[in-house]
Amino acid sequence: MLKILVVDDHAIVRSGLVMLLNGKHDMEVVGEAAAGEEGIQAAQMLTPDVVLMDLSMPPGMDGLTATEKLKQLIPDMAILILTMHDDDEYLFRAIHVGASGYILKSAPHEELLTAIRSVAAGNAYLYPTATKRLMNEYMERMKNGENSGTYESLSEREREVLARIAKGFSNKEIAEQLVISVKTVESHKSNVMEKLGLKTRPELVKYAAKKGLLNFE
Repeated sequence: MLKILVVDDHAIVRSGLVMLLNGKHDMEVVGEAAAGEEGIQAAQMLTPDVVLMDLSMPPGMDGLTATEKLKQLIPDMAILILTMHDDDEYLFRAIHVGASGYILKSAPHEELLTAIRSVAAGNAYLYPTATKRLMNEYMERMKNGENSGTYESLSEREREVLARIAKGFSNKEIAEQLVISVKTVESHKSNVMEKLGLKTRPELVKYAAKKGLLNFE
């Protein structure tokens, strides 16, 4: 029997999920929470097999922050993001903070049940169109000869410079923070852009967001 914790700020949504999941022979909802902080506490107390985590829960802690904190406390916890946001940025951020899966609230019930069973078994789950988009992006990069331009190809210093540029720091500020010259910062920036095949600052910021290098709290 899979033990499931439902974290969503909408009572009606929680009620529908509880009815659906408790109606399955291999699932049981052991708890509910209406906010990120409450979800973390419930997960620690109830130790569910799977946490169904909503993405947006104003005005409290959002689902991504709650997921990141919960994974720090219980690394093996399977967390499935359940959201209305069909958005690449949210998807990449969810993966970065440790979510086991990402599925839309508009998905058919059977797909949700499949996702829950999949992450409970230790697998990752992405809804079909998201998987297709990720594959298309990868194939496009391969076609353009960008497959060697990965984050892993950057040096530790280049990664530090990349993160700070994306967060809006000037070359002078970065130089002061890393105790290096402005000229060295410019050199690292040039290397980063060349290795990653990026041409503009917005492209660099988007890349950094996908890699989870920005603080969104």
